[in-house]
Amino acid sequence: MKTYQVKLSELERQWHVLDAADRPLGKLAVEAATLLKGKHKPTYTPHLDTGDFVIVINARQVHVGQRKLEAKEYTRYSGYPGGLKRESLASLLARRPERVVEHAVRGMLPKNALGRAMLRKLKVYADGAHPHEAQVSVGKTLALPRPRAQES
Repeated sequence: MKTYQVKLSELERQWHVLDAADRPLGKLAVEAATLLKGKHKPTYTPHLDTGDFVIVINARQVHVGQRKLEAKEYTRYSGYPGGLKRESLASLLARRPERVVEHAVRGMLPKNALGRAMLRKLKVYADGAHPHEAQVSVGKTLALPRPRAQES
């Protein structure tokens, strides 16, 4: 018996909206990466981009621990002497909150052309409004449910 291989023409991509308000950054990034990769679908294939589009709203309100706000640094290097730039998570979250979520999700995707294609399907917005209402209303699916608190 042959293994079924999904064709890219057969894929139906849906749009998922994730609300980042008061959600831990890492757990939000895991959920977004899972949806972008397509691991929630039975047609998941590791070497194909079978994932869906993901919209993250309220990135400014993502939850990060106080110690991590102060200690975590993002670095980039221009290639020139003295061109090393460092920025703390707190200042980046205040200046460009979308970058914090994008960086966290990028780290959970493959580091190749396939991962870059998956990352193009991620849309992050600092506030609750986004310009993709028409696409979301067609699929009208929201992401995986939030974990419930333990009942005692």
